[in-house]
Amino acid sequence: MIDDTTPTGNIAPIPGEAALAPAPAPAPAPRGPSYAGPVAGLPPQTGLTTDTAVLTDAYAVIPRSVMRDIVTSFLPGWTGMRMWIIARPLSGFAETFSQYIVELAEGGGCDAPEDDPEIQSAIFVTGGEMDITIDGATHRMTPGGFAYVPPGIAWAVHNATAGNCGFHWIRKRWQPAAGVDRPDPIVTNEADVAPSPMPDTEGAWATTRFVDPADLRHDMHVTVVTFQPGGSIPFAETHVMEHGLFVLEGKAVYRLNRDWVEVGPGDFMWLRAFCPQACYAGGPGQFRYLLYKDVNRHAPLWHGTHGMGR
Repeated sequence: MIDDTTPTGNIAPIPGEAALAPAPAPAPAPRGPSYAGPVAGLPPQTGLTTDTAVLTDAYAVIPRSVMRDIVTSFLPGWTGMRMWIIARPLSGFAETFSQYIVELAEGGGCDAPEDDPEIQSAIFVTGGEMDITIDGATHRMTPGGFAYVPPGIAWAVHNATAGNCGFHWIRKRWQPAAGVDRPDPIVTNEADVAPSPMPDTEGAWATTRFVDPADLRHDMHVTVVTFQPGGSIPFAETHVMEHGLFVLEGKAVYRLNRDWVEVGPGDFMWLRAFCPQACYAGGPGQFRYLLYKDVNRHAPLWHGTHGMGR
């Protein structure tokens, strides 16, 4: 993948060569969405430690620059796999979900990724191709692919690429509620889901929703949020939902509590409940991020076996 640091431009002429009319440049191919991932590797010993990594009592910023080889983790039962754990429940912080960035080598995968029957999962593919099997049905997923796996359903994932593939894996304990059944599996791609413009924004701020917001079986939403250059969240959102925001493309300044932080591709923001947030996408391209939030359930009034839906 070509990143923003790759030089571009015309090839310099050879000195002394006869001037020729330049050949017409080919028309640029339509540019589709891009999906950032960890930088991996290690910086040189001459590198500086100045970046935006920060953990406060209201939010955390984990920039792409710190997602290196030495902070990866592994799981039993997998082959050819490593992952960056970028969110996990922390008492007094965000407590409802975990989020992994998984990298699968060629031939890598797992026949039983989840060992807890109460856990639901959301998968979002950012690179390569992978096969996901849910309840016996296999689907090929490409970048932009989304899958929802209900709790208690057998599933498997395997790399289908000659090379690495990558995906986000978001996990949350499903909370049963009166009158609702367990959700059904979902497999789709963001290219097949029309973004929903936010009211009164004329499309400057839109959300790609993989789940119907009116479907109360779901107690978490994972979406792709897109801002056009100049688009903004023009007020300080302050709400009960916890958030994970992984920047897929573009850059912006994001307000987190009382601070404005510049974020770009591959950066992750992690917000506890009621952390004020706002955003301004200055361009030059669109700003997009993968968003998690918990929804549609009572607020637990105590911790332990009753309050967490167990």
